[in-house]
Amino acid sequence: MKRKLRMGMIGGGIGSFIGDVHRKAAGMDGMIDLVCGAFSSSAEKSMASGKALYLPEERCYKNYEEMIMKEKALPAEQRMDFVAIVTPNHRHFSPAKLALENGFHVVCDKPMTLTLEEAIELEKIVTKSGKLFALTHNYTGHPLVKQARAMVANGDLGNIRKIQVQYLQGWLATSLEKTDHKQASWRVDPKQSGIGGALGDIGTHAENLVEYITGLKIEELAADLGRFGEGRILDDDGNLLLRMENGAKGTMSFSQIAVGEENSLSIKVYGEKGSLEWHQENPNQLITHWLKAPLKIFTTNGNDLYPEALNSCRIPAGHPEGYLEAFATIYKNFATHLMALLDNNTIEKTDYPTVADGVRGMKFIYAAVESDKNNSTWTKFQ
Repeated sequence: MKRKLRMGMIGGGIGSFIGDVHRKAAGMDGMIDLVCGAFSSSAEKSMASGKALYLPEERCYKNYEEMIMKEKALPAEQRMDFVAIVTPNHRHFSPAKLALENGFHVVCDKPMTLTLEEAIELEKIVTKSGKLFALTHNYTGHPLVKQARAMVANGDLGNIRKIQVQYLQGWLATSLEKTDHKQASWRVDPKQSGIGGALGDIGTHAENLVEYITGLKIEELAADLGRFGEGRILDDDGNLLLRMENGAKGTMSFSQIAVGEENSLSIKVYGEKGSLEWHQENPNQLITHWLKAPLKIFTTNGNDLYPEALNSCRIPAGHPEGYLEAFATIYKNFATHLMALLDNNTIEKTDYPTVADGVRGMKFIYAAVESDKNNSTWTKFQ
C-alpha cells in the first residue's frame, strides 16, 4: 500500500487518558494517521480537542453521527479508513454499529459493549458488514506474551494442567468517585460501566490473557465478588475458580482496592513438561521451569524466540518495551490486515483480538456476576 491508513476517533478528547494512549500507539509504526474525530459528547469540547490536535476544522465533528455520515460523503481518497472508539463502555455499541453499517472498519476499547445482548448483536453486525473489528486487549501485544502463546501451541509445556492469573490495582482503595475523579466516576456507575466494575475493567484482561496464551476456553467458573468502597454497587475486588475445556484448573484474583499495587498483572501456566510465568510490571522477561532442564528466562533480545514474538520486538535488547509498544502491536497487526484487504490481498494469519474475543469477555462478566449472586456456584459461559 502506497499510503498510510486514515483513522477517525470517537472519544478521547481533552482530559482523556485512554484516547492519548490510542493516538500514540496508532502512530508508533508509521502506518496510521489521525485525520478526524468526534472527541466528546460535548460539541464544544470535541471541537476544542480537534483543534488542540492540529486537525483541520472541517474534520473536527460535533458528534459521532455527523462524523460518520460526513466522512462517508467524502471522496474515497480523503475519507477515513477506520474509526477508533475510546469512550466509556456505554458509548461503544451505537457508534460501532453506525460505523460498520456505513462501510467503516472499527477498533474498539474493551470491554466491547455495555451489555451481553449488545455484544451478541455487534458480532452479527460485524459478520454482515464484512468489515474488520479489533478489540484493544493490549497486553496480548507484548512480545513475551506472544512467546508464551507460541510455546504452549507448540507443545513445549505439554498438556496444560493449572493456570494462575492475577490483576491487582489499588487506585480505588479510597472513594475517588466522590471527588469528581473522571476515571473513577464512570467505572463505578452501572449505567456507564455495565454490570461489572473491576470485573469488566481489569478482570476481562485477565480472562483474555488466559485464553490467549493457553489457546483454551474457560468452560465454567465460580466467582466471589467484593464491594468494599463505601456505597459502591459494582464490584471492586474478586476471586474466581476456573475450569478449562481440557480439564485444567485455574484461579483468578483481581482487585482495584489492593493498597500498594499499581498494575500487577501476572500469569503462570503449568504443563506436564514445564511451566511459564509472565509479569506485566517486568514485561520483557518470560520465566520458564522444566522437568528435565534448568530454569530459563527468555528476554526480548531475540535469542530462541518464536517468530510470533520476534515480529513484535521493536528496539534493541536491554531497552524496555512496555505498555505503549504492546498497544501499538494491536494497531500494527490490525493495520497490516486492513492494508492487505484494501490492496485486495489476503494474509495467512492475523493476530489481534476480534469481536469474538469481545463476546467472550462479556459472557465472562455475566457468568461471574451470576455465580456471585448464587453463592459462588459453578456457572457455564460457553
